[in-house]
Amino acid sequence: MNKAGRQALEAQIKSMSRERTRRELPPVQEHIDKLKKVVEEGNYYGALQMYKSISARYVTAQRFSEALHILFSGSCLELEHGLVNCGADLALLFVDTLVKAKSPCNDETLDRIRCMFKLFPRVPVPPHLVDVSDDEDVHNLQESLGEARSRVENLTSFLRAAIKWSAEFGGPSTGYPELHAMLADYLYTECPELDMVRISRHFVRAEDPEKFASTLINFMGRCYPGEDDLAIARAVLMYLSMGNMKDANLIMDEIKKQAEAKHPEFSESDLIQFTSYLLETLQRDALPLFNMLRVRYKSCIDREPLLNELLDEIAQIFYGVQRKNPMEGMFGDIFKV
Repeated sequence: MNKAGRQALEAQIKSMSRERTRRELPPVQEHIDKLKKVVEEGNYYGALQMYKSISARYVTAQRFSEALHILFSGSCLELEHGLVNCGADLALLFVDTLVKAKSPCNDETLDRIRCMFKLFPRVPVPPHLVDVSDDEDVHNLQESLGEARSRVENLTSFLRAAIKWSAEFGGPSTGYPELHAMLADYLYTECPELDMVRISRHFVRAEDPEKFASTLINFMGRCYPGEDDLAIARAVLMYLSMGNMKDANLIMDEIKKQAEAKHPEFSESDLIQFTSYLLETLQRDALPLFNMLRVRYKSCIDREPLLNELLDEIAQIFYGVQRKNPMEGMFGDIFKV
C-alpha cells in the first residue's frame, strides 16, 4: 500500500473510532450529577481530574456543546465551594474548548463567561501596615497577599483567554469590551499591587469612559503624590493613540468636574496642562503646535517613557507622521562610527 493509501486508511480508522466514541458516550447530565456528588463529598482535586478527563472524551468525539456544558458546570461548582484554582482551571479549559469548537462570540456564551466571572471571590486586601515585630501578623499578611495574587492571576488567565477568543470568533478585533471591563475592574479592586498601566490598557478597550473616570478619581485618593496626574495623562493618551478623541475628551472633562472639589491642585499640574492643550491642538491641523507642546513640556512627559511612545502613535494617527524605527537610529549611529 502506498503512502496516500495508508493515510486514507488511517483517516478512516480515526473517523470510525470517533463515531464509536460518539455513540458510546452517555447523556452529559449523568456525568454532571455524578461529579456534583464528588465535589460535595469534598474530593475537589479528584473531581477536577474527572471533569478534565470526561470533557476531553466529548471533545475527542467532537461533541463540543456537551463538553462545554460539563466544564461550565464544573467551574461554577468548584468556585461556589471556594476552590479558585480548580474553578479557574476549568474556566480556562472552557475557553480552550470554545476555540477548538470555533464557537462564535454570542450572548449565550458570554452569559456563561459572566456567570463564572461573578463567582470569582472578592476579598478585601488587608492593609500592608502591620506590627513587624509580631510574627503572626506578618505571616497572616503574607498569606493573605499570596492568596490575593493567586486569585488575580487565575482570573486574569481566564479573561485574557476569553478576550482573545472573542477577538478571533466574531467580536471586535481588540476583544469584546465587556470582558476588558471585567478584567480592569477586578485588577483594580483585587490586586495587592496596583498596575495602573495594565488596568488602563483594558479600560480604554472597555467602552465605558465614565467607569474609568470614576476609577481614576478613586485612585487619586489612594495613590502616592505624583502618580495621579500621570495616571490621568496616560489614560487620555491611550484613548488618543487609538484615535478615540471622543472618549479622551469625555474622561478629561469628567475627571475635571469630579476633581475640582476634592483635588483643587489637580489643574495646576504641568502634565495635566499639557494634556488639556494637546486635546485642543488635535482638533485642528496643527502639527507645528503639537511638536512645540512636546518640546515645551518635555520634562513632565519624560517622567514616563510610555508617554513618548503614545505621543508618537498619536502623531502618526492624527498627522500622518511615520514613527521612527528604533533599529534605524541604532544602525545609523553604528555607520556614523
